[in-house]
Amino acid sequence: MRSAGFSTTGYRIFPMRLLQITCALLLAGLAALLPPAGTTAAAQSQADSSAPRGLDQVLDVYVRDGLVYYRALKGDRARLDAYVNSLASVAIERESSAAQIAFWLNAYNAIVLETVIDHYPTGARSKEYPAGSVRQISGAFERLTHRVAGRTVTLDQIEQQILPEFKDPRVYLALGRGAVGSGRLRSEAFGAESLDRQLNEVARECLTRAQCVEIDRGQNVVRLSAIFSWREAMFTSAFADKAAPVFASRSPIERAAMAFVAPHLTGGERVFIGENNFKVEYSTFDWSLNDLTGRGGR
Repeated sequence: MRSAGFSTTGYRIFPMRLLQITCALLLAGLAALLPPAGTTAAAQSQADSSAPRGLDQVLDVYVRDGLVYYRALKGDRARLDAYVNSLASVAIERESSAAQIAFWLNAYNAIVLETVIDHYPTGARSKEYPAGSVRQISGAFERLTHRVAGRTVTLDQIEQQILPEFKDPRVYLALGRGAVGSGRLRSEAFGAESLDRQLNEVARECLTRAQCVEIDRGQNVVRLSAIFSWREAMFTSAFADKAAPVFASRSPIERAAMAFVAPHLTGGERVFIGENNFKVEYSTFDWSLNDLTGRGGR
């Protein structure tokens, strides 16, 4: 009497043989998920966490409309810490300009998040800044150092020495800074392939918030974020020569600002700007913490 078997395309596979094949396939699949021989668990972890995906997941979960669930992030910080730790040994110098910009923007924003939750809630140490502000953390930007791409840098050094090398002033509106007055922190990490689209979105978003650009036709004033004055040289170099001829008599930074905002204005705003009778003012930068906790967040 023949044993029962399963036939596929002319081959008879018996139950015991089928079990052996299934086990072999399972073991092969499991082996594919393991690191290559000689790769330590620490190295594998570092390789995974150095990808933008780790930060992307953090931003997707804890950032909403530019505000951050800092309290919740403080209690679930493992992915953020792993990402920041992985930055130390990343070799970025030979990558494309877009890849380098994305890397430094992501590094800056991640370090700000980690700095805030390291001290959260930050209290009111100084009367110069709002209670809870990242500026209440002593030396947060100018003194605390971090290992990034083999260098020891502060946040100010990233902004003032590294990012200027790329000659794209849009990056300064992409820095979270942990403040309401900064560019709105995105719920996704920056990527090399999507960088230009993302920075264009950053520029367009700037025009939607009075903290960045406010066109006050009633007062005949255009108010600009203090960021434009902080990084005057970069904006002037990139945009002053692109301003419409009607602005020729204005200062280089005012010409640059008009060239920067013009593509994103409504029809009525373009008419107002084109009359060239307005005054330019710089808004006081709002250092209030961009904290969603207590605003309907977690």
